[in-house]
Amino acid sequence: MLQIGTTAPAFELPDASMELVRLSSFRGKKNVVLYFYPKDGSPVCTKEAIEFSDHEDEFAECNTVVFGVSRDDCLMHEEFRVKHGISLQLLSDAECEVSRMYQVLKEQANEQGVQRGIQRCTFVIDKKGVLRHILTDLNPREHVREVLKVVRQLHGH
Repeated sequence: MLQIGTTAPAFELPDASMELVRLSSFRGKKNVVLYFYPKDGSPVCTKEAIEFSDHEDEFAECNTVVFGVSRDDCLMHEEFRVKHGISLQLLSDAECEVSRMYQVLKEQANEQGVQRGIQRCTFVIDKKGVLRHILTDLNPREHVREVLKVVRQLHGH
């Protein structure tokens, strides 16, 4: 498991517009909330994405950007964003490279091969690129509120 106080693994992933997002581009500028979720369109994932979007201004006040990461491709992300009015950036980790680095990939062998899934997990990374908080096993109804509380503490509110 990744450890609080260590440097967050660097990554580069495409967003719904197929623009590359690099963690390094926020170093020295903004805190980053990176939340991993299983799939676009599922009830819990949809609620989370809408909640994060609804609180985007509050995260911005704390000099923080929020990114959702799943295995869905860029086109699926764009359809999901449009359908539900989601404003935050969703990143495509179709090859599961970043999910492996952040140790949130669940793999299970069965007759059809290997099933892959993403564990719901949120990482708060400070402006220096250091992991400040790792949130797992969150109640979906409290998730965004808990992350916002952590970000406010980090920002000094």
